[in-house]
Amino acid sequence: MEEKQLAGCIEHTLLKPEATGEQIIQLCEEAKEYGFYAVCINPRWINIAADKLQRSDVKVCGVISFPLGADSTRTKVATVNDAMLNGANEIDMVADLAAIIEGDSKYLTGQLRSVLKICRSAKPLVVLKVIIETAALNLNQKMFACQIAENCGVDFIKTSTGFHPAGGATIEDVKLIKQTAPSCKIKAAGSIKTAKQAIDMLKAGAHRIGTSSGVQIINELRAGQQ
Repeated sequence: MEEKQLAGCIEHTLLKPEATGEQIIQLCEEAKEYGFYAVCINPRWINIAADKLQRSDVKVCGVISFPLGADSTRTKVATVNDAMLNGANEIDMVADLAAIIEGDSKYLTGQLRSVLKICRSAKPLVVLKVIIETAALNLNQKMFACQIAENCGVDFIKTSTGFHPAGGATIEDVKLIKQTAPSCKIKAAGSIKTAKQAIDMLKAGAHRIGTSSGVQIINELRAGQQ
């Protein structure tokens, strides 16, 4: 895979709670230098990132209800709205895991539709990615979450937060999402640290890669092509 193609699929991520403004600015500079698709950050830093990236092609992705997903629908809607006002082009929202595990289609559907409505009210439209934390779910729960997300019309299903002790993205889960929710795009995230892992995820059906190792991945690809 060519460097530009791979870099254009990477969302350069910094979600550690101890991240500083200086580190966020560095993240933005790296995203511009390497040609990454987006920076993926907590709401605290969206206005700074939007300012640093306003004259570039790099998108700003705000992560909502991270990492637990347990905020109420009203809270998620308000936080998404705030993120959009501060300059977020895309939203990664952690789904309510209790609703997925309990099979509560009414609650999960209501939440996803409420958040999607806010994203669709923006001009231009704000992309919504829903994180379902695949490693923490069994097969039926994964399929349930994917089907609800597709029925609601969200743009992407994202595998993982990368913060759950159960683990992150797997090839098998990317393939399952692709099969179960063919209308949704896929973002693979969580424990993707090498160029091979990233490329394998894309070959399996992922459209985006969320990783804090984007610089290392591209440098590894460069070294392998020399």
